Amino acid sequence: GNPQAGLMFIGEGPGRDEDHQGRPFVGKAGELLEKMIAAIGLKREDVYIANVVKCRPPDNRTPTPQECGSCLGYLHRQIALIRPKVIVTLGATPLRELVGVGTGITRVRGQWQRLDTPAGAIPVMPTFHPAYVLRQYTQEVRRAVWEDLKAARKWAEDAAAGAAPAAP
Repeated sequence: GNPQAGLMFIGEGPGRDEDHQGRPFVGKAGELLEKMIAAIGLKREDVYIANVVKCRPPDNRTPTPQECGSCLGYLHRQIALIRPKVIVTLGATPLRELVGVGTGITRVRGQWQRLDTPAGAIPVMPTFHPAYVLRQYTQEVRRAVWEDLKAARKWAEDAAAGAAPAAP
């Protein structure tokens, strides 16, 4: 991703296609994520994309808290190096692991959260994972993600211009 990205997307972990290619979000969910990014006027090259875990759990299952814990130091270092203006968490796992919000993504998507880092607080916008959007391809789900991404882009732009409010 872009090392100067104002917007950082964080997913759960690599799937089969990502594991084979060594890049996050390159399968069907990745194709949709690129379309979602394009819909807000950006390209994949404009943002930074990462995952909580860096290797695929067996049977593509949800990573355990221990597996996430093993990789979180690496993810926190990525965040420290990129210094994004906004983080968009894709699904429940990155929201839980980064911010500590354990309630379902459906309850908190679209509600600003914050990640406290040594360099300061970063606003976090939780939204649905693109794989979920593919499974639940309804107008309501697509509209919700669209609103979340528009809000995240606006906050990142305002922050770059020095006009964003403090992190929630």
